[in-house]
Amino acid sequence: MKTTREKVSFYLTAAAYIIFNLKLADSPLATLQATLGQIVLTAPFVIGITYVLVGFIQYMAKGEKVPWLQRFRLFFTIGIFAGLVYAIYDYTGAGLVQ
Repeated sequence: MKTTREKVSFYLTAAAYIIFNLKLADSPLATLQATLGQIVLTAPFVIGITYVLVGFIQYMAKGEKVPWLQRFRLFFTIGIFAGLVYAIYDYTGAGLVQ
């Protein structure tokens, strides 16, 4: 990490990723389990999309490698969107069995 601004940006993106994937439950342990369950559920899709986008970016940059910090930041950003979509689906009741 190069500058303090990049560090702060990275940690804020990581915190937003956790917040957007947070699933509240009755107890702190149940909240932790539900949150980790959602992250495990969405992580393979987010990793796959990130992999494809990093490959596309590297192709467009004529083979220049994307730094790992930017890869993680891209992963967190895509994960934020995935967490948002999943939360909307879950909280509107579409995920409930009637």
